[in-house]
Amino acid sequence: MNYVFSNPDKIMVGVRGEVGSRLFLLQAREGRRLVIVKCEKIQLAALAEWISQVLLELGRPGHLPEDFALEPEYESDFVAGDIAVSIDEEAQAIDVTIESVEEDSTLNLRLSREWAGGLAIAIVRLVEAGRPLCPLCGGPLDPKGHDCPRTNGHRAPIR
Repeated sequence: MNYVFSNPDKIMVGVRGEVGSRLFLLQAREGRRLVIVKCEKIQLAALAEWISQVLLELGRPGHLPEDFALEPEYESDFVAGDIAVSIDEEAQAIDVTIESVEEDSTLNLRLSREWAGGLAIAIVRLVEAGRPLCPLCGGPLDPKGHDCPRTNGHRAPIR
């Protein structure tokens, strides 16, 4: 199925679950239509970085939307595979295409600079709210402890 949102009313991004086993979701609403895409944390982090690079070319956005909270429904329509970002300089918009990893589903979003900038900030906040990183190897620290590969088994697990 091909979902096209040329003028979305709202873009939402959020997580469900506990830190360490969170489910990352991206929702788009246009009128009565809602599509929900399950994403990996690294995919969203890369999307935020791409958007920030594109905004450097398009110029500073105006007032950014502030509400990116997920709607209560979170049964995903598909799981994200490849994500592409492009610029429509004439429309001063950013096009985001998210393809499904399994099916022939695609989400095409046309975002204003304001929605794109706000989305990038919301994604960065989500990613940074996760587990802290190990100061030695950069891997995530689990609440149960972390056997850091840089210590080669010669130290107690980092907590």
